[in-house]
Amino acid sequence: MPKKPIDTRKWFDRLQPQTLQIATWLLYLNGLFAAVGLLDRTDWVGAAREIKGLPGLVVGLLVIGAHVGGGFLMANDWRLGYRLALFAAFSPFILRVWVLSDDTFDGGVGLWTKISGNNTISLIFEVALCALLLHPISREHQRRWYR
Repeated sequence: MPKKPIDTRKWFDRLQPQTLQIATWLLYLNGLFAAVGLLDRTDWVGAAREIKGLPGLVVGLLVIGAHVGGGFLMANDWRLGYRLALFAAFSPFILRVWVLSDDTFDGGVGLWTKISGNNTISLIFEVALCALLLHPISREHQRRWYR
């Protein structure tokens, strides 16, 4: 079966399960916050830009692209979108470990700080996005309906 072209006007799919609908909105919201963090050098995306320089900027742009692209392609029923969304969902954890593993932090930083970033509210939303994408209903829907 040939793939349908992407509908550039379709940013949300009401026919998907609620787990994927909420995940799509969280991807867009997290992508927006990551973009703001990259521009004003706050949040972990901005910290990567500040501490790691050009590689941090490139990684930050990839993280933003994965959030927005993952949500958009999921709304258009593309399996690549689901994979990008999984990368985007786990990227804050990977990014924090990468940024906080730098030698500039005297005394080292504990594993819990590297995973959570000492921000409980952000951690709740990050874990919720991972749980929504890995939920059995989400996995089954993308396995069956995504192309």
